[in-house]
Amino acid sequence: QVQLVESGGGLVQAGGPLRLSCTASGKIFSVNKMGWYRQAPGKQRELVALIFSTGTTTYLEAVKGRFTISRDNAKNTVYLQMNSLKPEDTAVYYCTADIRLVGSVWSSDYWGQGTQVTVSS
Repeated sequence: QVQLVESGGGLVQAGGPLRLSCTASGKIFSVNKMGWYRQAPGKQRELVALIFSTGTTTYLEAVKGRFTISRDNAKNTVYLQMNSLKPEDTAVYYCTADIRLVGSVWSSDYWGQGTQVTVSS
Protein backbone atom coordinates (compact mmCIF):
# COMPACT_ATOMS: atom_id res chain seq x y z
CA GLN A 1 0.00 0.00 0.00
CA VAL A 2 2.83 2.39 0.82
CA GLN A 3 6.36 2.42 -0.52
CA LEU A 4 9.29 4.45 0.71
CA VAL A 5 12.04 4.62 -1.88
CA GLU A 6 15.44 5.99 -0.91
CA SER A 7 18.21 7.26 -3.13
CA GLY A 8 21.50 9.11 -2.88
CA GLY A 9 23.71 6.76 -0.93
CA GLY A 10 27.20 5.85 -2.03
CA LEU A 11 30.91 6.16 -1.36
CA VAL A 12 32.38 9.52 -0.41
CA GLN A 13 35.67 10.74 1.01
CA ALA A 14 35.84 12.11 4.52
CA GLY A 15 34.89 15.75 4.59
CA GLY A 16 32.66 15.43 1.56
CA PRO A 17 28.90 15.86 1.18
CA LEU A 18 26.12 13.50 0.29
CA ARG A 19 22.38 14.00 -0.03
CA LEU A 20 19.81 11.33 0.65
CA SER A 21 16.23 11.45 -0.61
CA CYS A 22 13.20 9.38 0.29
CA THR A 23 9.81 9.52 -1.38
CA ALA A 24 6.65 7.96 -0.05
CA SER A 25 4.01 6.77 -2.50
CA GLY A 26 0.67 5.00 -2.27
CA LYS A 27 -2.80 5.80 -0.97
CA ILE A 28 -1.57 8.47 1.40
CA PHE A 29 -3.91 10.77 3.27
CA SER A 30 -1.27 12.54 5.33
CA VAL A 31 2.32 12.23 6.43
CA ASN A 32 3.26 13.21 9.94
CA LYS A 33 6.84 12.90 11.04
CA MET A 34 9.53 11.74 8.62
CA GLY A 35 13.05 10.85 9.45
CA TRP A 36 16.27 8.96 9.01
CA TYR A 37 17.84 6.22 11.08
CA ARG A 38 21.14 4.49 10.52
CA GLN A 39 22.71 1.19 11.45
CA ALA A 40 26.42 0.47 11.35
CA PRO A 41 27.76 -3.10 11.37
CA GLY A 42 27.54 -4.60 14.84
CA LYS A 43 25.64 -1.63 16.23
CA GLN A 44 22.04 -0.86 17.02
CA ARG A 45 19.94 1.25 14.73
CA GLU A 46 19.96 4.88 15.86
CA LEU A 47 17.87 7.92 15.09
CA VAL A 48 19.76 10.45 12.98
CA ALA A 49 17.15 13.14 12.36
CA LEU A 50 13.42 13.73 12.45
CA ILE A 51 11.23 16.39 10.93
CA PHE A 52 7.61 16.89 11.90
CA SER A 53 4.82 18.19 9.70
CA THR A 54 5.19 21.51 11.52
CA GLY A 55 8.78 21.75 10.39
CA THR A 56 10.24 21.10 13.81
CA THR A 57 13.44 19.07 13.63
CA THR A 58 15.55 17.02 15.98
CA TYR A 59 19.02 15.56 15.47
CA LEU A 60 21.40 13.02 16.87
CA GLU A 61 24.00 14.97 18.82
CA ALA A 62 26.84 13.54 16.74
CA VAL A 63 25.45 15.01 13.50
CA LYS A 64 24.31 18.41 14.70
CA GLY A 65 25.79 21.18 12.61
CA ARG A 66 26.73 18.77 9.81
CA PHE A 67 23.43 17.20 8.73
CA THR A 68 20.23 18.98 7.73
CA ILE A 69 16.86 17.32 7.35
CA SER A 70 14.16 18.88 5.21
CA ARG A 71 10.96 17.84 3.49
CA ASP A 72 8.75 18.65 0.53
CA ASN A 73 5.20 17.98 1.67
CA ALA A 74 3.77 18.27 -1.83
CA LYS A 75 6.04 15.42 -2.95
CA ASN A 76 5.92 13.39 0.30
CA THR A 77 9.69 13.51 0.21
CA VAL A 78 12.27 13.88 2.93
CA TYR A 79 15.90 14.81 2.40
CA LEU A 80 19.03 14.48 4.45
CA GLN A 81 21.88 16.76 3.48
CA MET A 82 25.06 15.40 5.00
CA ASN A 83 28.14 17.60 5.06
CA SER A 84 31.60 17.16 6.56
CA LEU A 85 31.11 13.42 6.56
CA LYS A 86 33.26 11.28 8.83
CA PRO A 87 34.19 7.60 8.59
CA GLU A 88 32.04 6.98 11.67
CA ASP A 89 29.00 8.08 9.63
CA THR A 90 29.36 4.90 7.59
CA ALA A 91 26.14 2.91 7.91
CA VAL A 92 23.00 1.82 6.17
CA TYR A 93 20.58 4.74 6.32
CA TYR A 94 16.87 4.03 6.58
CA CYS A 95 14.05 6.40 5.84
CA THR A 96 10.92 6.27 7.98
CA ALA A 97 7.58 8.04 7.81
CA ASP A 98 4.48 8.12 9.97
CA ILE A 99 1.70 7.84 7.40
CA ARG A 100 -2.06 7.90 7.56
CA LEU A 101 -3.65 6.09 4.63
CA VAL A 102 -6.76 7.17 2.78
CA GLY A 103 -9.77 5.76 4.61
CA SER A 104 -7.85 5.11 7.82
CA VAL A 105 -8.30 6.84 11.16
CA TRP A 106 -4.83 6.11 12.47
CA SER A 107 -1.28 6.30 11.18
CA SER A 108 1.55 3.79 11.10
CA ASP A 109 5.30 3.87 10.68
CA TYR A 110 6.70 2.75 7.35
CA TRP A 111 10.32 2.07 6.43
CA GLY A 112 12.47 2.22 3.34
CA GLN A 113 14.77 -0.56 2.26
CA GLY A 114 17.92 1.26 3.32
CA THR A 115 20.75 2.87 1.41
CA GLN A 116 24.44 2.35 2.10
CA VAL A 117 26.61 5.33 2.95
CA THR A 118 30.34 4.67 3.11
CA VAL A 119 32.80 7.35 4.13
CA SER A 120 36.44 6.62 3.39
CA SER A 121 39.26 8.16 5.41
